[in-house]
Amino acid sequence: MYPNTEISDDIRQSMVAWRRDIHAHPETAFEEHRTANLVASALQLAGLQVDRGLAGTGVVGTLKNGEGPRIALRADLDALHMQELGARAHASVCVGKMHGCGHDGHTAMLLGAAAHLARHKPFRGTVYFVFQPAEENEGGGRVMVEQGLFERFPADAVYGMHNFPHMPRGQFGIRTGTMTAYLDTFEIVVTGKGSHAAMPSTGIDSIVVAAQLVNALQTVVSRRTSATDAAVLSVTQIHGGDTWNVIPETVMLRGTVRTLDAAVQDQTRAAMRQICQGVAQTHGAAITLDYREGYPGVVNTPAETAAAVAAAASLVGADRVHTDIPPAMGSEDFAFMLQQRPGAYISIGAGETADDPALHNPYYDFNDNILPLGAAYWVALVRQQLPSH
Repeated sequence: MYPNTEISDDIRQSMVAWRRDIHAHPETAFEEHRTANLVASALQLAGLQVDRGLAGTGVVGTLKNGEGPRIALRADLDALHMQELGARAHASVCVGKMHGCGHDGHTAMLLGAAAHLARHKPFRGTVYFVFQPAEENEGGGRVMVEQGLFERFPADAVYGMHNFPHMPRGQFGIRTGTMTAYLDTFEIVVTGKGSHAAMPSTGIDSIVVAAQLVNALQTVVSRRTSATDAAVLSVTQIHGGDTWNVIPETVMLRGTVRTLDAAVQDQTRAAMRQICQGVAQTHGAAITLDYREGYPGVVNTPAETAAAVAAAASLVGADRVHTDIPPAMGSEDFAFMLQQRPGAYISIGAGETADDPALHNPYYDFNDNILPLGAAYWVALVRQQLPSH
């Protein structure tokens, strides 16, 4: 399907073993102690210098071969809070936790690349293998940066990769500029005046106000955002009331906003504040909006994107590297690293059929068939960016 990836059989077998072991023992944000121990042991066995402790459970392996450029390669360690439903020998043994996004595979591929590069050293310079905790929701990438990742490991550029089941195996996808959305969350508290449900005229109905507000917020995207821009505003939680015959004093709404541009992000926040003020005034209620900026967008820099494209094309051919894929409305805390260093984030195809379970699906499982290709991509990128001659 694609050329010889150069990854030896013993490393291929190790990657499968690592991946399935991590999958069976998923650990969520900042609790990846067992996973970090596995990673550190594998790196030490390969002969790398290993540093631990950034963001608590982060691991960084350093491989140096003479003087030259320095690049960082990043994988994520954590699992999700979800119950696995697939029946497989390496299924999660932890109730309510599952590797539903493929971070087990990302970790195994980067470990395989480290083992290969340590064995052959087809480069001149320094490679930092960054294994980051807490990508899912908790911003482990931000914490690693804040705790001095690039001061301690001064990479000139940083690269990331993610598997995508909807893209066929043997293909890659990338784009210059924004790859993933800016992720924000919000919490809105509607305060009315509690009353008997049989006498609503004696109060201010916070339930009705909240319902009006949910509808009004949908106009931010449909009527206030340009058709050429992208934004998603979703109310995902409504909490209020305790019994059948009491109109509650307060109702809480929670949700998320996704945009692909910082200016649209600002416009959306401003529009939400205006709508909250207007609905509150209309009904005589009080509405407070707590808008929280989360992950920024992953923004690939041009030169590093071109480097990622060239490395992938050297393995599968230029026709199998899609260089203008649509940006994803999902988010990624690799963005915090790209705010500090130039770099690129690439998608590796993992799909075998059109019916493969999607990411974050309880039946999802990382496709072990792409482990050699993913490791080979890292090797090709290092060889290309840190030439030995």
